[in-house]
Amino acid sequence: MATVIKNGTVYQNGRLIKADVLIEGKKIKAIGTDLDAEKIIDAQGMLVSPGLVDVHVHYRDPGQTYKEDIKTGSEAAARGGFTTVGAMPNVTPVPDTSELMKKMVEENKHKGVVHIFQYGPITNDETTDIIPDYAALKKAGAFALSNDGHGVQTAQTMYLAMQKAKENNLIIATHAQDDSLFNKGIVNEGVAAKKLDLPPVTELAETTQIARDLLLAQKTGVHYHICHVSTKTSVELVRLAKARGINVTCEVAPHHILLTDSDIPKDNGYFKMNPPLRNKEDQAALLVGLLDGTIDLIATDHAPHAKSEKQGGMKNAAFGITGSETAFSTLYTKFVKEEKVLSLEQLLAFLSDKPAKVFGIENAGVLEPGKNADIAIFDIEHKNEIKEANFKSKGVNTPFTGQKVYGETVMTLVDGEVVYQRGTK
Repeated sequence: MATVIKNGTVYQNGRLIKADVLIEGKKIKAIGTDLDAEKIIDAQGMLVSPGLVDVHVHYRDPGQTYKEDIKTGSEAAARGGFTTVGAMPNVTPVPDTSELMKKMVEENKHKGVVHIFQYGPITNDETTDIIPDYAALKKAGAFALSNDGHGVQTAQTMYLAMQKAKENNLIIATHAQDDSLFNKGIVNEGVAAKKLDLPPVTELAETTQIARDLLLAQKTGVHYHICHVSTKTSVELVRLAKARGINVTCEVAPHHILLTDSDIPKDNGYFKMNPPLRNKEDQAALLVGLLDGTIDLIATDHAPHAKSEKQGGMKNAAFGITGSETAFSTLYTKFVKEEKVLSLEQLLAFLSDKPAKVFGIENAGVLEPGKNADIAIFDIEHKNEIKEANFKSKGVNTPFTGQKVYGETVMTLVDGEVVYQRGTK
């Protein structure tokens, strides 16, 4: 049965237009005016967007499913308007063999309600200096490589990994962190560390490893992608590298542009994340980097934990913040609706077509006839409150709970099927 989404404001090819979207089967049949079908979805006053694309999520499955699993993680993505995600490999066991990778890819497809692309690790178990068989991992379904949560500590290991990744046409996506400089820190070296008397994290833990890796990327020609850049110096390094023709891209997480360490009111584990919240100068530089193209995309770093793991103060809390269900609404409210730093078109590009393009994900992030009917419908006219009770994720570890925001997801479709609808369990 054909379906038409009528009366909405449609984001297509970088523009907002008044149009209908006709769906037949799993595909978009047409986008235009006065389209009709047996089933009608009325999107009057709403935004009709390509399904959002998040290249950085953690689903904890297998091995840590008390925090999250493929089903709940993908349902959280759908509730946030995301229809395509990239799942990090920091699970138990790490999928560092073709057999483990193949099993994960099959589980993602079987249990997920959105399209899940699976990362393979840069090194065995994410913490060793042993490089797995990238060709075998790619054949088994790995779409990129990351040790997310762990920086590659040895330069020679990263150099060899980049060479092998380049040979196999795989992206190296890094969590840039020099552990010796991170030095078991808790919060950014600045106001919160002093106020709360917590071990500081110097920005050098991030920036020195980015500087090292950019030189290695220049030498190898690999596509080097930096996860969750968080400092002014990181942005400057990427800007310089791009000017020199180095094949580098990077992402920023919503929390790093929405919050700073000055926003941490007390010793609260929900504000503990890695990289940590930085200062206002860093935050400003991240926004400039987005606007001038230095930062390519926004990715949530959705990192769910059990409630017990975020209690007892920051020293005892796990690092991580959820993001799938709050990203669009918090970003839209602050930067489009209130401060007018970004246009709606720019925000949607950072969350849809740009991540798909950077990672070469076909059929994602665009609304075009013939493409997959992966679509999100948002209510951008009415406020709603972010409530724990409404989360699909097992993780409720976010400081945004209680905020009133615009941009609630009304409906999400994947391959033409409704996978989330507001008001339904």
